[in-house]
Amino acid sequence: MDKKKLKEIIKATLFVAGEGIEKGAFADSFDINLKEVEKAVEELKKDFEEDSGIQLVEYKTKIQLSSNPDYADQISSILNPIREKALTKAALETVAIIAYKQPVTKLDIEQIRGVNSDYAVQILIEHKLIEVVGRKDAVGKPLLFGTTDEFLKRFGLKNLDELPNYEALLERIALIRTEETPASDSLYNDFKLPEEEPVPDFLQDEEDVQAISSDVQERLNKLLDDDSSNRDAI
Repeated sequence: MDKKKLKEIIKATLFVAGEGIEKGAFADSFDINLKEVEKAVEELKKDFEEDSGIQLVEYKTKIQLSSNPDYADQISSILNPIREKALTKAALETVAIIAYKQPVTKLDIEQIRGVNSDYAVQILIEHKLIEVVGRKDAVGKPLLFGTTDEFLKRFGLKNLDELPNYEALLERIALIRTEETPASDSLYNDFKLPEEEPVPDFLQDEEDVQAISSDVQERLNKLLDDDSSNRDAI
């Protein structure tokens, strides 16, 4: 294979993959010597030298494209506000579903939202608003999620009994979906409700699953008993 073409194929493949790829995979796919791949990799490194925004990193037998750490601050200043605005909507919607349906699996959340919720769940875990509280007694033993004390603190609630009417919350979620939320320093500070209506690793190591506390479960059962019609609307 032509050396220049091989180099460009490697670059394009790494760009699309977004993760490390074994150098041997290129050699096997094109039935060429591994040394030819390594030469192409060295040429790519030269292309990304000096002030290039992209770098080619090599670890063990893998290669991967990454951004130049010298530009980390500038990249963050552009991407973080964009991500925060989008994640505010998805995360709020996800945490609302978990608050009312807990303990709930990720599949349950996705069936309600209609979209993949991996990233939203991850963000909520990182911000300690939700946690793994057990496993569902079903095929595959999927993880169950529930809200945390930090969730109550962040949304100004004393306990789960203070969650608002579910229909009212759905209206607010619909509003969040259609309106642009101003960027802020926090993922959730923009979501503020009036005083008269309070609102409610990837996954962490699945070995660290803890049973949901009895007091939270008791409050949740009371909430569900008092508002079964709203719960059924889900």
